[in-house]
Amino acid sequence: MSNAIIRVVLADDHAVVLAGLRAILSAAPEIAIVGEARNGEEAVALAGQLDPDVLIMDLSMPGVDGAAAMKRITDAGLRTRILILTMHEEEEYLVPMLAAGAVGYLMKSVADRELTDAVRTVARGEMYIRPSGAQLLARGLTRKDPLAADRERYNALTDRERDVLRFVAQGYTAPEIGEKLKISPKTVDTYKQRIGEKLGLRHRSDYVKLALRLGLLDTA
Repeated sequence: MSNAIIRVVLADDHAVVLAGLRAILSAAPEIAIVGEARNGEEAVALAGQLDPDVLIMDLSMPGVDGAAAMKRITDAGLRTRILILTMHEEEEYLVPMLAAGAVGYLMKSVADRELTDAVRTVARGEMYIRPSGAQLLARGLTRKDPLAADRERYNALTDRERDVLRFVAQGYTAPEIGEKLKISPKTVDTYKQRIGEKLGLRHRSDYVKLALRLGLLDTA
């Protein structure tokens, strides 16, 4: 995007912060601020209406906060790249925010020095995190939960697919599951097919093993 204007929306509930961000970014001729939001609800609306390249968003805002707003933008499939600008330490929020769809994370304490470069970086489609954040991610990878992949795949299922998975693991037949969920046995088989495609489960024993690993049968 070296020859294009980077269109930016700012989202923060403090007028002083917004003024400061405007002052910092106005020094870059290739960056144009096209909208400002005071809460997550407004940020979501502006992302949809203005289609900005970058949305710079605080996490702590009244009503719909930054995290919830980001989820709504991500779920809507909008192309806007989200740069989190917050006072919250990286140790607490960096990994969850990146997993939720953010492509950059910057502390407000260094915004005066790094914000412009951060905007340019995420506008190019690259991720922006500070060296301390990169170290945090590296430490997280080395001690990754061995069940994390299973949980991630399970969480990708719909609520109904999770119900079917659990009932299959418990040994119920398709007609029995259909009766419990008020759906037809054929629909149960369709859900089983989807589960198999998403998780690679083929036999009931596969369902049981996964359910045991995730503790799904403990609360059955």
